[in-house]
Amino acid sequence: MTPQQHEGKQLAKRGVCNNLFRMSISVCIPYYSGAGHTARLAENIATGISDGCSRLIDVTKITDTDWDALDAADAILFGAPTYMGSTAAEFGAFLEEAASRWETQDWQDKLAGGFTVGTYGSGDKLSSLTRMAIYAAQMGMIWVGQTEIGAPVDMSNPGINRDGGWLGLIATSSRNKSILIDDHDKETARRFGARFEKVTLRWAGLPHAEKVTC
Repeated sequence: MTPQQHEGKQLAKRGVCNNLFRMSISVCIPYYSGAGHTARLAENIATGISDGCSRLIDVTKITDTDWDALDAADAILFGAPTYMGSTAAEFGAFLEEAASRWETQDWQDKLAGGFTVGTYGSGDKLSSLTRMAIYAAQMGMIWVGQTEIGAPVDMSNPGINRDGGWLGLIATSSRNKSILIDDHDKETARRFGARFEKVTLRWAGLPHAEKVTC
């Protein structure tokens, strides 16, 4: 065993990341979707994350393996539709079940983020993201927000982050029920996924994507 390998093992025992041994990241995306819009948004977020690094979890079908993945993840992106000014009840049930980890702070220092979708451009969707962010704070997690600036401020980004959400990703459900989410919100979601991966890589001590094998 080389001195570097010995040091890495000692660091690992103390819970310190050593990027000599850390070759992958894990992003879990637990979501609830009532009519398919949130699921479609989650799928598009995942397209911005390297293959094999993300795991989509429908919280209505969650398994023990999914819980293990959440507990082992570097980062968790929460997703739910906004119903009547808050997250859907089914998603709230998931948060309450996961809160069994609060007393022991099992999710402490994981990265967290959130996304939501609703019928109107505003639709009080900020309240859903606020709930997720406060929940993450109580769980000891580190919140990651949105950075995309679209038109009319940046005319080179028409339709990107059109609802102007920076606490997280917000989208408006499409009137065309065959697509559920319009193209500009799909692209915003993809970029949000890419940002979330980039931040997770940095947090894990792997600032360059080429160092990661997922």
